[in-house]
Formats: sequence, C-alpha cells, structure tokens
Amino acid sequence: MKKPVLRFAPSPTGLLHVGNARVAMMNWLFARKHGGEFILRFDDTDPERSKDEYVDAIREDLRWLGIDWDREERQSLRQDRYDVAIEQLKSEGLLYPCYETEGELNWKRKAARQRHQPFIYDRKALLLDPAEIRALEAEGRKPHWRFKLPDGVVEWDDMCRGLCHFDTQHVSDPVLIREDGSLLYMLGSVVDDLEMGVTHIIRGEDHVTNTVAQILVYMALGGQPGGLDFGHTPLLAGPGGSQLSKRLGSLSLRELRNDGFEVPALVGLLTGLGASDRIEPATMREAIETFDISAYGRSTPKFDPADLASLNEKIVHDMPYDQARDKLAAAGMEGMDEAFWQAVRGNCWRVAEAREWWDVVHDAIVPEIDDEDREFLTQAADMLPQGDLDGTSWKSWTGAVKEATGRKGKQLFMPLRKALTGREHGPEMSALLPMIGSEKARARLCGQAV
Repeated sequence: MKKPVLRFAPSPTGLLHVGNARVAMMNWLFARKHGGEFILRFDDTDPERSKDEYVDAIREDLRWLGIDWDREERQSLRQDRYDVAIEQLKSEGLLYPCYETEGELNWKRKAARQRHQPFIYDRKALLLDPAEIRALEAEGRKPHWRFKLPDGVVEWDDMCRGLCHFDTQHVSDPVLIREDGSLLYMLGSVVDDLEMGVTHIIRGEDHVTNTVAQILVYMALGGQPGGLDFGHTPLLAGPGGSQLSKRLGSLSLRELRNDGFEVPALVGLLTGLGASDRIEPATMREAIETFDISAYGRSTPKFDPADLASLNEKIVHDMPYDQARDKLAAAGMEGMDEAFWQAVRGNCWRVAEAREWWDVVHDAIVPEIDDEDREFLTQAADMLPQGDLDGTSWKSWTGAVKEATGRKGKQLFMPLRKALTGREHGPEMSALLPMIGSEKARARLCGQAV
C-alpha cells in the first residue's frame, strides 16, 4: 500500500457533532493504522458563517477524543490556488456559466420528481448565444458555474461497498461556483487533495454520487486514474432502524462531554457500529489495533443513545480513583477520597452521579419513614454503636437488630436504608454507614432531617 494521506475537512460553522466525529475517527484510525499522515483542513471559505471560535472548538473536541494531526490547513488562505484551477477549467470548456435562478431550478427539480426521475441539469446554458447571455446579464442575473461531466462510466473499487460504477448520463453536472463567486465544497477539496497528496477519502455513503464528479474534476486538474481510494460507510440509523433523527444526528461532542460521557464510550460505539458484534469501550489508541475499514460493509448500523449510556456506565463502574479524582473535583466533590469513590461508583452511569451520594452523606436529607416502621427504627437507633463505625458495623448492627426485633430480609433492611439515605436503592450500606457516622445516622433513624 502507498503511504496513506488522509484528511478531515470540517466547516467551522458550528460545533463538531456525532456524525462528523465518526468520519474524523475513521480517517484518523486508517492513517495511524497504516503509518500515514492525517491532515486537519478547515473548509472556512464562507466568511459569513465560518467563525474562529468554532475552529478552536473543533480542535479542542478532536484532542478530547484523542485525535492529533500532522498538519493543519485553512482553505481561506488558498484562494489563489483555486483561482488557477478555475481558469484552467474555463479555458478547457469544462466550467460553464448557467443563468437559471434558484426558483427556475426548483421548478425543474419539481418537474423531475413528478416524473419520478432524478433531476439532471439539461445543459440549456450551453445553447445560449452571446446576445442571449448579454440580455440575461442586463436583467442583473449573475451566473453560477457548472462542471461539464464527460460521457462515459466512472468506476472505483470502494473500500466499503466494493466495485462501484456510474454512467455520467445519469449524473447532473455539479455546481462548483455560486452566483456570488463563492466556491462549493468540491472544487476546493479536489485542488487541496491534489496538492496535499491525499490518497484515501473515507466518508458517509450519502457522498457516493458526489464521488463520480469528484473523480472527474480530480482527473481534469491533473490527477491520475486511481490516485484516490474511497470508502463510503453506511449512515447511522436510529434504534428502530429509521433514519437517525436530526436531534441525535447533530448531537455535539461538547454536549456529550458536558453531560459526562467518557471518551472510550463514544469511541467504542462510533467505531464499533457496523464493524463488530461486540462493542467495547476503547480509546482512539486502542481502536487502532482492531480498526478495519473493509469490515463496515453495507449494512446499516443502529445508533442507540441507551447503548452509549450503557458503555459509559461500564467505564465508570471500573474507573480507578486516580482517573476519577479530577472529574469529581470539577463536579464539586474535591474532598471525595478513594474509599468513598469505590463505594459509590457502582451506582453511577457517569462520574457526576456520585454527587447524589456525596450529598446524602454530607448534607441534610429528609428520612423516608413509614408509620409502621417508626417504632422499629427508634429501637434500631438505640442499638446503633456509639463512636466511630467501620466496614463491619452494618453487619453486626443489623444482626443484633434482627435478633431483637425478629425482622429479616426486606422488612429489616429497607426501612433502615430509606431512613438513612432517603432512597430505596443505592450503594452497599456497609460502606455508606461509616461515612454517614453514628450521630447523624441515629438522628435520621429517629426522623430528624440532618
């Protein structure tokens, strides 16, 4: 295999979301798996929508995932290179002006839908004579520019889909330049891919048709046949198999990060879906070992937020205190020690959930006491040992209470838990009781909100 060069080219018009994060992961994993180069290339040619704050946010979110890059490029600094390509394509008759308004094009698209056919531009702009063009421009119309696709069949061996071939008569000439002179994605992308030596492009299957035109523009600008290898991965579907909702599809990494999701949960799910029957948490470095772009095939993977939460829960349940300490401090639990974390982590699906049990131990709670249990709890309070409690106190105390009251099982343990924590479920009481302390525990058993 030639040394691979891959790129991730986000538009800095918003935060990085789940869908494009998955694309970034796959391109990075392929580059690192095969000893190649990974380029972060910002498609920032839209001056109104592109913001430096999003450039910074994308960099930060990629680093959070564990993605680094060998070089960074910004398309806004390369307009001179695009201008050269534009003039070349115009001089060769491959880039031609079209004067239809958006409304006129929409009418043609609607007519094609009514015929149950895809919209294919009819190339009527090529039939305009100079006088007709002058008349249109006199109306104030400005042209958009389309690339003229040559007749023939375009083929490539897709890394995910296998052999793909399209007859260009079934593909519309793509617009490369808007009426206002700004570039659409394809022209800048092809110029950059050529000059930066990009060899492989991994992206969603919604780009398959675009690839036909992209290969032809690439070759028109001097690219060699087979110079680019493509891999089009299936798009994620929702839990029921339907198209992933816009809300979930646009879920930003920043939002996930702020909600307490751990990187290995996100990496494991997004790289494992469609490629593995068994999905486990993984860092980006760990994912390199198992990554195989050909494993993604053509089946539609289902993205379920519940699966992401389940992976996150697994990570938190096994998380060592050293990894949790800074996260706990950031969530307002700076004083939590290792014993406390080990006691409560099994009841948390994210680190910040530990706050509930931190508050149960340190803040006042309202004991949950049923009328039929009041006398029992008062008797249990009288039997609670004085002074410091330890990991054996719960067992010895409840054993004594059982002997004295005759209660056992749920009738014994549930009233005690509800009075001491205000909850029916939670961490092992043998760990919580010493943290609550005998004085506070006795008060709660007697119904005091402490």
